[in-house]
Amino acid sequence: MKVDVSQYFAMKLACETDCADVYQAILTGQQDFVLFDVRSNEAFAKSHAQGAVNMPSADISELTMTKYDKVTPIVVYCWGPGCNGATKAAYKLAKMGYQVKEMIGGIHYWEDFERYPVNRRVSQAQS
Repeated sequence: MKVDVSQYFAMKLACETDCADVYQAILTGQQDFVLFDVRSNEAFAKSHAQGAVNMPSADISELTMTKYDKVTPIVVYCWGPGCNGATKAAYKLAKMGYQVKEMIGGIHYWEDFERYPVNRRVSQAQS
């Protein structure tokens, strides 16, 4: 049985993106998507990718998504490779009819490996 491996990778690229591609799109003004941080409100407040919108996975519903057009793609991220929160959120959004991709690596790769800009809450001890 011959497997069309190119089809597999085409489907994978249709469903995933990475921190570098997302950041490059933002940096060059070619961002044609909404970036959702699907972690908790508390985690988002501590640190999140610049330009991200906080939409905790548990809060995603037809009601909370009414202000987002189903034509505009959504990129979701969570903690990192050890977390499937972004996958669950992407699945939920896809079932609702949204175009969605998962940003592999999550905030962990964005912030700790790539060192892309984040918005960070300043603790009282630092101010």
